[in-house]
Amino acid sequence: MKKSACHSMLLFLSALASVMLSACAGNMTRKDSAMREVDYGDVQVTEHRGHDDLLSAGLGLAGLAGLPSPFANPLDPGAQELRRRAIQTSWKGIADLGPLGGYGTVYGGVPDVPGREYQAFARIPGARSPHRVLLQLPDNFDRQKRCLVVTASSGSRGIYGAISLAGAWGLPHGCAVAYTDKGTGAGYFDYADDSGVALDGRRAKRGEAELEFQPSPAPPTGGLAIKHLHSGDNPEADWGQHVIQAAQFGLAMLDRAFPAEAPFTPQNTKIIAVGISNGGGAVLQAAGRDQEHFFAGVVALEPNVHVQDRGRALYDYATEAAIWLPCALSADYFAAAPLARGPRGVPLPTWPIRCASLRAQGKLGGNTTAAQAEQARQYLHARGWTDEAMSTAASTTAFDLWRVIAAGYASAYLRRGATDMPCGFHYAAIGVGGLPGLADPVTRATWWADGSGIPPGNGIGLFGGVNVSSDPTLIGSECLRALWTGDDHESQALHASVAATAARLPRRDLPLWVLHGAGDGLLPTAFSSEPYVAWLRDEGRRPIYWKVPHAQHFDAFLALPGFGEHHVPLLPYGYAALDRLWAYLYEGAAWPLDAPVPAAQPRGAGPLQRAALGL
Repeated sequence: MKKSACHSMLLFLSALASVMLSACAGNMTRKDSAMREVDYGDVQVTEHRGHDDLLSAGLGLAGLAGLPSPFANPLDPGAQELRRRAIQTSWKGIADLGPLGGYGTVYGGVPDVPGREYQAFARIPGARSPHRVLLQLPDNFDRQKRCLVVTASSGSRGIYGAISLAGAWGLPHGCAVAYTDKGTGAGYFDYADDSGVALDGRRAKRGEAELEFQPSPAPPTGGLAIKHLHSGDNPEADWGQHVIQAAQFGLAMLDRAFPAEAPFTPQNTKIIAVGISNGGGAVLQAAGRDQEHFFAGVVALEPNVHVQDRGRALYDYATEAAIWLPCALSADYFAAAPLARGPRGVPLPTWPIRCASLRAQGKLGGNTTAAQAEQARQYLHARGWTDEAMSTAASTTAFDLWRVIAAGYASAYLRRGATDMPCGFHYAAIGVGGLPGLADPVTRATWWADGSGIPPGNGIGLFGGVNVSSDPTLIGSECLRALWTGDDHESQALHASVAATAARLPRRDLPLWVLHGAGDGLLPTAFSSEPYVAWLRDEGRRPIYWKVPHAQHFDAFLALPGFGEHHVPLLPYGYAALDRLWAYLYEGAAWPLDAPVPAAQPRGAGPLQRAALGL
């Protein structure tokens, strides 16, 4: 970092570490304390008022739900335009903003919240790549009820990936909100022009600016490198530390914003950790690192949480699902499952082919697709899958997400680069005829704002792992599965990386609330939340657990025809849990250890009604 930047940094007292934090430090000082100092570089400070607020970048609810926010110059969009589009994309990726979904009328809202943003690249000790941290400080920050909400992005999304949860609840409450992308995000690096993404979201070439992700050099034909998958860091193992660093960055920026009232510490500022999906797993990892009363409370929605020797790791059941679910979902039992049937009410064309492939391998018997599909369904039953989870997993299967997740995560766990992914997979821009080619410059310029963090999408394809047959993707899925079931050095390395992601036991007095949709087909409760909650209870902890009836993983999918009427969104229950935590922390209410699970009902064909939520 440049010396001139050092003079612009302020020091703040870390009450937990009892040392001074210099924002110019090149390395973090290792201590026995789990709450270490955060190492970050230059801080970008931006003002967001008028037609460019914190929560919706000036779009409001209607704008968030509308067409993609335009760019004045699509070849070179400005930083403010990219931020607005990134916020819009993040909202659409998580919340149901459809006309029947009830957002903004039955629950939630998008008020205008003016304020400032502080953003930087932070580093975990020994990590090759940084993670992006961001503090949103509203002008209405309540200095009497000092509150810092800290969150991590859902899935592999970028820095705004939890704004519809943490920002939508925290900012209107007068809290500052600290975000981390936890080592993920859409800072895609394109070897074709040797470019990545700078701190302001704009494209820059290697050497022109500090980049969100800058992999080792490779030829222009090297395709695309994705930070979560190709950093060589196995970032998932450090998601808890990412959350803690984001909170520490938030405290440091509060010191900078209000120097007369500094220091802001966990003793005078209540830190609430909240996250959804992978972000939910991240805040539970952070909870396990907190033995020093850093967090005032933790709320985790549908967390991707792994408990060693309990439940099942995501990679395990994702590789299984990629092989078996296409056949199982061909069973008549799932005829009414959303996205399980084509327009004529028959299984998607490739699914019966998978049944035939498994029969040819001797894994299934029977002479009809119906018989084979029922056997596949019973096989998955024996492996812990419920019919409800399989039914909603039809969407994940139809979109080929199991194979996509497994290919990417295998590369992350084995610390492989973009040109050395397991099982022959690689990412490249989609060219003529769907073959690997060069990225369209307009599309490349939007990746940071529009990308989900794991392609395919936005003009990027997942290539490789196929053969010339009637079931071309099976060979790649079987290769990925063998990395889990095998016993060679690669399988051992992958298992070691997965073991490093296991959650630790939180402190006894930490208020902790886990919420999960009973119908989650991506992160089934039987493999994730339920083993985690049972483990906590066995160890004398008292978490609140809501297994919400008729909720599933993707609130955003509820806007799809034929999908939303069978479910309720999960976000309102997260807001309700945060409201109760607020009442406990600031209003003297008792912590509701016996909070009954809401009696939710499917939304039905019409608009969502408050009664359906059972709150």
